Amino acid sequence: MSLYFGTDGVRNFVGDQGLTPEFALKLGWAAGKAFSEQGKNVVLIGKDTRISGYMLESAMEAGLAAAGMDVRLLGPIPTPGIAYLTRTFHAAAGVVISASHNPYYDNGIKFFSDEGMKLNDEFQSSIERYIDEPMSLVASEKIGRVKRLEGGRDRYVEFCKASIPWQFDLKGMKIVVDTANGSCYNTSPLVFEELAADVISIGNTPNGYNINEQCGSTYPDEIQHAVKAHQADIGIALDGDGDRVIMIDEKGEIIDGDEMLCIIAKDRMDTNQHALGVAGTLMTNLGAEQALKAMGYQFVRTNVGDRYVMEALLENDWHLGGEGSGHIVCLDKTTTGDGTIAALQVLAAMRRQGKTLHELKQVMTKIPQVLINVPVKARIQPEQKADIQALSEAASEKLGDDGRMLIRPSGTEPVIRVMVEHRSAKQAQQEAQAMADQIAERYAS
Repeated sequence: MSLYFGTDGVRNFVGDQGLTPEFALKLGWAAGKAFSEQGKNVVLIGKDTRISGYMLESAMEAGLAAAGMDVRLLGPIPTPGIAYLTRTFHAAAGVVISASHNPYYDNGIKFFSDEGMKLNDEFQSSIERYIDEPMSLVASEKIGRVKRLEGGRDRYVEFCKASIPWQFDLKGMKIVVDTANGSCYNTSPLVFEELAADVISIGNTPNGYNINEQCGSTYPDEIQHAVKAHQADIGIALDGDGDRVIMIDEKGEIIDGDEMLCIIAKDRMDTNQHALGVAGTLMTNLGAEQALKAMGYQFVRTNVGDRYVMEALLENDWHLGGEGSGHIVCLDKTTTGDGTIAALQVLAAMRRQGKTLHELKQVMTKIPQVLINVPVKARIQPEQKADIQALSEAASEKLGDDGRMLIRPSGTEPVIRVMVEHRSAKQAQQEAQAMADQIAERYAS
């Protein structure tokens, strides 16, 4: 079996033709060999709540120990918590066993460097080279020790609380928190409770199988209903590993990552905390781009994926970026996307400005967006097809400054995604459908 790193580690369904304990053992050993070359010998392992995490954790710790690395087990803890603890314990690396917002029958393994950052391509390649080598065991006296690390959860909770000014609290706020039956179930509600909020927790009874199941940031219906039923001030919905978040205002309306990004950026501009620019992705709503530029920020778009957002921030020495899905990166607060910390930045803005979340979201006007998936007979790269480029250029000219068109391939299936934004929802629909029809006529099966 040979699995290679994708944009966010290794991810697959758990089974004989997917992610197996044998592969996790070999990956642990390969990672241990690569990390040992840095001169540090401690690796932290954390996981989310899916049933296969226990099996993969055992295999990973055995592989790492066989390579001579000491292992510290964190148990269920959010992905950004593992990044934070890796730095504070000066470990060689952090291992995350999670498939994020995927269902329970999937799982994944990804790594953080000793700086709490996702690994670069070069280091991932060094791990992959070891995967293809025969596995060997270090001398008996050099086999790694495995211990459970106590107190990691409490350290992370305090770290999250410290991301907003100490004088701020959430007293008088009623907050519904949906932790997607995932790794935030015993951390995020504590953060908001200890800041004096009245917290109603949902999606907080993991059983190994219900992670992300009709709950969390990818299924907001439940939390929208709960916010209205409890007459709450705000709702916070995280995903299974805690690195993405969406929010619900007091009217039950969804606040997505683009809107959160603008709220945080505006608050920082008003308090002189801003850097020069903000990074979004190709899918960032045009309304967010226009709002950020109107505030005085530079704005760049990256490929879809928080890893690419992070690369743009580091390259430009900026602090703030994110995706509409709710991956928000605040590099002046932490080293990776963190749903709880992002939500706290919005709550701090509410406190600082004395406004409701519904009032704060008016900082941007969302442009109507239409997305159509076009099945094609074989995977193609639209940017390499002259006819598609000509059609796209003609459509973009027609849309003018009030809209934009994006044509990109799916990364996992033979599908071309046609996205159109325009101030007129009717024109956006018309242009998207016209383009989809023309692509289907030429390339559909």
